[in-house]
Amino acid sequence: MSESEDDWLSLMPTEPLESQCCGSGCKPCVYDVYQKELAQWEEAKAKKDRSLLTKQKEESSNSELNPDTFTAFKISSVEQLTEDTCQYKFELPGNSSLGLSLGQHIVLRGMVNGLEVQRAYTPVSPVNAEGYFEVLIKCYEAGLMSQYIKSWIEGETVFWRGPFGGFPYSPNQYGELLMLASGTGIAPMLPILQYITENEDDETFITLVGCFRTFENIYLKPLLQDQSRYWNVRTCYVLSQESSLEKLPWSYQENTHTGHITENLMKKMINSCRRKPFVLICGSVAFNEDMTRSLKAIGLKQDSYFVF
Repeated sequence: MSESEDDWLSLMPTEPLESQCCGSGCKPCVYDVYQKELAQWEEAKAKKDRSLLTKQKEESSNSELNPDTFTAFKISSVEQLTEDTCQYKFELPGNSSLGLSLGQHIVLRGMVNGLEVQRAYTPVSPVNAEGYFEVLIKCYEAGLMSQYIKSWIEGETVFWRGPFGGFPYSPNQYGELLMLASGTGIAPMLPILQYITENEDDETFITLVGCFRTFENIYLKPLLQDQSRYWNVRTCYVLSQESSLEKLPWSYQENTHTGHITENLMKKMINSCRRKPFVLICGSVAFNEDMTRSLKAIGLKQDSYFVF
């Protein structure tokens, strides 16, 4: 094998591992990107023109978010919300905005022990936020990406690509939105909630149900309390590891349940809605399956709910 062939093989893209796929159905997926880069490499090799490879790298340095290539963003602040969850704020140049639609997520790239890992997160900041965006991230003891995120400090640069997915919405499209969120699954709900409350002409009712382990584990309490002061917004909580509501602040006791969302509790929530609700669901795979099963059991059709 000639030396030049060795050089070309060293430039050949590496096929992604399963751990590199965030599993959220992104288009393009890391496997799509790999196929694109492989085709680009094959063309460059056939034409013996390495400049065709560097072109792709130059595009990735663009300061705007891009679904195909990763873009660098600087961490401007880190706020610890609970023992395992932080809110990270990222800088955007000037008064620019990230350019997301409601419910869209972005994909983070991390390096752990030489292994590239990718995970999807939905910014919690309003979609029209200028000069910044914020992401809520929970770290897991054995999580690969968590090992990378735990090392983050203010001023560090990390790489994102996107946006992907989304929840198509126009003002007054639904009479009421019933939001069922578990843990960090509250992330896609917040920009939708703020989008509605910031629009005086949008008269959609909102019932946000946040499921957490304990009262201390409820994320972003001040923001949620502030939003619940709007005439069309109700917030309530389901706490799986609280045995009693007596120790909770009185303002939370009336709108909080212990345990889990059962079929009976789901019925009560839907019956208490002021208008016919459209249901939004976001949480773990198990939570999403439980919620959709309960909704089907009480007679809601598939076009009456949306799962992030």
